[in-house]
Formats: sequence, C-alpha cells, structure tokens
Amino acid sequence: MPNMTKSSIRLLLSKHRSLLLPVAHDALTAKLIKLAGFQAFSIGGFGVAASAFGKPDNGSVGFEELFPIFSNILRASSLPALVDADTGYGGPRRTAKVVNAYEKIGASAIFIEDQVWPKRCGHTNGHRLITKEAMQEKIRVAKDSLGNRETILMARTDAISAEGSVDAAIVRGKAYLAAGADALFIEAPRTEGEIKQIPRAFPKTILLVNMMEGGKTPLVPHKTLAEWGFHLIARPITTVLAQTKAIQTALNQLKNGEITHGWIKTNLTNFSQFREIIGL
Repeated sequence: MPNMTKSSIRLLLSKHRSLLLPVAHDALTAKLIKLAGFQAFSIGGFGVAASAFGKPDNGSVGFEELFPIFSNILRASSLPALVDADTGYGGPRRTAKVVNAYEKIGASAIFIEDQVWPKRCGHTNGHRLITKEAMQEKIRVAKDSLGNRETILMARTDAISAEGSVDAAIVRGKAYLAAGADALFIEAPRTEGEIKQIPRAFPKTILLVNMMEGGKTPLVPHKTLAEWGFHLIARPITTVLAQTKAIQTALNQLKNGEITHGWIKTNLTNFSQFREIIGL
C-alpha cells in the first residue's frame, strides 16, 4: 500500500502561489527530498529510465517496467507527488488504466502527453504528435477514471518542438482544458518571451514549467517564474545529474588514488547519517 498523504498538490496550491518540485529518480532521492524540506516532488521518466535501466527517455522503457519503480518511490515518501505517465502507452482506454493505476498507488497529480509513441524527451528533437482530437479523447476518458477529486490530471504538449511555435501549443492547451484537463504543461519554451507568453494565455490555469539544465528552455529563477504565473516548477534532472557527477568523482578517486579520511569527510555522506536516512 502507498504511503497515505495528509496533503495533496491541489491543497498545497490553495495555500502557496507556487511549488518547487525536485524530481526523484529512485526511492532514496524521494527520502532526501523530504529531509531537505520540500513540500512536494515529481517522478519523471527521464531520470528513472537512466538510473534504473541505463537507457534514454525515448520510449525504450514502458509502463510495465516503470510502474513498480514509481510505486517504490511513492511508498518511500509521504509527500504528494506529480507522476509522469508519458503518452498513456496506448489509446484512451489504456491511458485511463495507467492513470487510474498511478492514482491508486498514491499519485497526487498525473500528466499525460500528446506525443506519438515511442515518445522522446521534450528537450530533444524529432517530436511527432497525435491529433488534438485524439488527445482530447484520452483526457476525457482518463479524467473519468480518477476516483479522487483532489487528483490533478495534467496535459502536456510538445507542440512548440513539433509544430514550431508557442501559439500552436497554446491552441492545443486550450483544447485540452476544454476536454477536462485540470492543469497544463507546455514543454520546452525556447526563450524567456515564450515562457512569459504561456501564463498570459492561461491566467486561471494550474501551469507547470520545466527547468532542465542543458535543455532548450533558459533557466529562470524560481521566484521569477512564480511571479510570471507558474504554479509548479519542476527540476527534472538536477538530482540525477548531481548523483552522476558524485559517483564519477568517487570512482575516479578510487581508480587514481587512495580514498583518504580527509576525502571521505569532504565528499561522502557520513555512514551513521546514511543509516538514519534509510531507517536502519
């Protein structure tokens, strides 16, 4: 059974203008996010595909592989979480089953996207989209499958990349809201001007923006994004990049020289602290 949360992302947004969502790619990271004092987090396919399977986020890992890992992450933390459901892995009925399954294991918010499967990371190229009408039907059926009124169904569009303009993404966003989506995620705006254009088009909608190191979108301070009108600010790869760098540093030290007591004190978590983190 999932950890039951006393809060939800919807409830938190009723009290706070915006939430910063670090992304957990494993259960340990979810624990560390809570210990760091965050109020919510997200689970993204990019980090999980990389950390659990050593694969890119290009449709090489599907729902059956991701579901048990997402479940472990949700069980590891009592914080409310936004879960990445990719394209729903099929048509409307399949999407509804996926969304319903994530809700049952404790997801507080779930997003689905309008790419053709196999999907691609939003900050790469070569995206292909399903029709606007096909995505609307997925949203309608997925929304009907939810059992908790607090659960947020978010629609993501990659139309900026696939169709070349933020205007095209806004058209799709309006259609997805009309179909019943509670929130929008317009992926990969390319300039600060495009970022600002999104909340101007949707002043009364829950909006998520991705701040991805090395991605297509310029990095903007979280406070500024909140002032512009974004409610959820995700950092999808910060933790997995930090982990990768730390492991590379440790392995290089092991290979090239002895690990001294001084190096351990500076670069590694104290073993007693680590036992406390994992509940030993």
